[in-house]
Amino acid sequence: MREQIMGMITPTMSIVFFAVFLIMWWRGKMGNYVLGFASAYLLFAIGFGTTHLFDTGSPYVFHITQFFYSLSTATAIWALTKRAGQPPYLGVLLVIYGLSAATLAVAVLTSPDISSRLIIVNVGYGAMYLVCLMSLLGGPRHEAIDKLIIAAHSVLAAQFMIRPVLTLLIEQSIPASVYRQSVYYSVLNLSLALIALMSAMVLVGACLYDQIKAVREQADLDGLTKLRTRRAFEQGVVTLLERANQECAPVSLVVADIDHFKAVNDVWGHQAGDKAIAQFGEIVRGTIRETDIAGRIGGEEFCILAWNCDEQAAVSLAERIRRKFAQAQIEGLPGDQRLTASFGVAGRGEGEGYGKLFARTDGALYAAKENGRNCIVRDGEGKKRGVVTSIAELADKRHEANA
Repeated sequence: MREQIMGMITPTMSIVFFAVFLIMWWRGKMGNYVLGFASAYLLFAIGFGTTHLFDTGSPYVFHITQFFYSLSTATAIWALTKRAGQPPYLGVLLVIYGLSAATLAVAVLTSPDISSRLIIVNVGYGAMYLVCLMSLLGGPRHEAIDKLIIAAHSVLAAQFMIRPVLTLLIEQSIPASVYRQSVYYSVLNLSLALIALMSAMVLVGACLYDQIKAVREQADLDGLTKLRTRRAFEQGVVTLLERANQECAPVSLVVADIDHFKAVNDVWGHQAGDKAIAQFGEIVRGTIRETDIAGRIGGEEFCILAWNCDEQAAVSLAERIRRKFAQAQIEGLPGDQRLTASFGVAGRGEGEGYGKLFARTDGALYAAKENGRNCIVRDGEGKKRGVVTSIAELADKRHEANA
């Protein structure tokens, strides 16, 4: 009876944390990574409950438990890396799970003793979290809360590796039929309850931090494009350039300008011009990564700082935006009329500040304007032939008609 009551502490706590994260995601309209945290705790509770409620002598119980624990771990890792804007390496996690599951199957078939099973599955979870830590350490977000997350999950990874070995050194052998009466199971209950509480508090703190940060950033967004205002963008750029200098990470700047924008306002009115600006902002937001920052720095001029991105990759980013905008139907314009934009791109030189980098990128944009528009010019690149739109011609005709 005592074991039954103790064994329900951890899954009950996990269900509570599942509810907390679910409410935060739903009521706070937070990112999907918060829903990932909720799902991870729910899957963890199911995995723990399987071992606690069903016969551990069954050859299937440990496989089911491992499946839900592994799914919980992978979901948590996806959420953590999603928040940090880093890859989750789900393929690597799947390989680790496959190897652990195969090894576990051999252990279940060859021995009724579960000592080897416990080491196999726990080492697998620990290896998954090591993959997560390597991904998080490679990210650009290294604020205090991010360091706390890394520290907490370092402890989590370490306990998966160390706890089974130390406990089994004391207990040596554990028959499957008495697993829930073992010292290992008591230690497991205690350690998982403490670690679940610790990680949940850190993650709740991270979610609250992100929510407060999002509210502050909302005040720094341009109302028309939902991109950063010039002031907020330049503040963010300075911070990222300092970090890039410390970490020797490549960054590139992209400056864009909607072609013949004055003619758009003259021919179709300022409302159509606003729709064009808003459409361009939407395309930029949907194209850049979470680690990049973008802002509206003038009437129809935009700027993007691409993190961990060399000049050639930044050209590819600009080309995706250019193509999407050239194909977009702008509300207020005739159905057969499309707008275009010109782009300048420059990669940051060693130790280069924002002023010099922007000047070089803006010079490349000027070259794109001079050489036909609707094209991309890299800093120092030769002249390119662009495509001239018909908007200027329409404006000229209108002026001629009014003359």
